[in-house]
Amino acid sequence: MTSLASVTLEVADATAADRFYSAAFGLGSQVRLRVCETPTAGFRGFTMSITVSQPADVDGFIASALEAGATTLKPASKSLWGYGGVVQAPDGTIWKLATSSKKNTGPATRKIDQLVLLLGVEDVKASKQFYVEQGLSVAKSFGGKYVEFASADDAPVKLALYKRRGLAKDVGVSEDGSGSHRIVLGGTTGAFTDPDGFAWEPAPVTSTPA
Repeated sequence: MTSLASVTLEVADATAADRFYSAAFGLGSQVRLRVCETPTAGFRGFTMSITVSQPADVDGFIASALEAGATTLKPASKSLWGYGGVVQAPDGTIWKLATSSKKNTGPATRKIDQLVLLLGVEDVKASKQFYVEQGLSVAKSFGGKYVEFASADDAPVKLALYKRRGLAKDVGVSEDGSGSHRIVLGGTTGAFTDPDGFAWEPAPVTSTPA
């Protein structure tokens, strides 16, 4: 089964980006960084989501992100599905912090329950079929609105598809954008590019101590 094994964000300054992600979210090997100066403008067509167990955790991550240099796109608030907010990292990546819980059950923690890469695509059904043909297995599917792919238990990031316009609206930005997506997906098979221009390459092999 083909699956997403790594995510590489293309940034102008890898040192600054690493400093931000360590301070803001405590991310280590889950997200890789690569220097890139390919032009990009507006919405890049994807978002990263961090899901946690309670509102206090959302507030804590948003506070540390803002302190590290992020800007607010959507202040944290309650909704029908839970509680969450959206920030944009200094490198331009949009991050959503969310929980399905509306009440705190204990002191705030820095525990991340799940990291999700949401690709905004023009045709969810067509992209779903494309990825199935590449060997990915569908875990959840809601018609032409949302698709979530199966992943290994130890996978650092879960992959999902969402309508591009809906994804932009969800995080509070215009859907307009051009140039590079500034992201590379590392898969367990060969290189390919999906219908919306998202590039995949073989994921780096992680060496283990002898």
